[in-house]
Amino acid sequence: MRRSLPALGLFFLSPLVAEFVLGNIPISTIFALLFLAPLYGGGAVLIREVVRRRGWGYPSVVILALAYGVLEEGVTTQSLFNPNYADLRLLDPGHISVLGMGAPWTLFVLALHTVWSITIPIVLVESCSRRSREPWLGKIGLWVYGAIFVAGIVANTAFALSSDSFVASPAQFAGTGIAIVALVAVAARVGSRPRRRTAGTVPAAWLVGATGLVLTSGFMVVNDAVNNGWLQAGLMAALDVIAVLAVVRWSRRTGWTQLHSLALAGGALLTYVWHAFPEQPVMDASHTTDLVGNVVFGLIAVGLLVGATIRRDKLGDS
Repeated sequence: MRRSLPALGLFFLSPLVAEFVLGNIPISTIFALLFLAPLYGGGAVLIREVVRRRGWGYPSVVILALAYGVLEEGVTTQSLFNPNYADLRLLDPGHISVLGMGAPWTLFVLALHTVWSITIPIVLVESCSRRSREPWLGKIGLWVYGAIFVAGIVANTAFALSSDSFVASPAQFAGTGIAIVALVAVAARVGSRPRRRTAGTVPAAWLVGATGLVLTSGFMVVNDAVNNGWLQAGLMAALDVIAVLAVVRWSRRTGWTQLHSLALAGGALLTYVWHAFPEQPVMDASHTTDLVGNVVFGLIAVGLLVGATIRRDKLGDS
């Protein structure tokens, strides 16, 4: 039981970061965490366990996290294809008519799931664990979380369909399936390749964290402040490329440690903390309730980050 506690922590941390730290769901509906955990948390636990059982690294985590985002937004919520999802007309800016998708929304929502919903919670929990590179679950536990994840997909899909009768076209569903399979294949390919480290130093952990904070904050600001859809998509894509190139370059050096990974995740997490305050919740809540929730969840996020940093400093790079 003790061995599987980190998996349980990840199970609940993933939806907490994804929706509550973001400020998307107010603290008055904290019970929604139980409904969201099978989907978000189940996906995060399964991705983490598959990666560690195979001996893969964080690049595979990130790619599988992107596959998760495609699954949730392409199948469960269908927000990638629904022209009037949540009555927000999210696909109008930068609309790609042949795909029935919006370029800015696609880049934005998939980045949210890849970075915040899945990768950051995994890095945080692993940074607190003595067994950060080992499986946390046995075969039975893996099957249990797998079943919970499937149940989460079914339940959240049913809820989405009860709220909006939109159904994507067969071609869109087929494209979603192909994208997921391709991403899983890429994750396996990247994970199975020998890891080659080059000699060299990397920036201090605090500087890596600051870089993560700046780049992810810029990503959010572009989404909020740029009105031209194609300019918005171009700027977000450019920030994505800069972030990927910087992290790949640094993480291949021998000086890169788990503390650097934690700092990078922490910088991005702090972006969610500040962005929660201007974020408008999707559920009705008074300004006071919204403010209290943002403060509470922000303090939880900062506390987790500080605790993980202290724990990682004690454990070293094991």
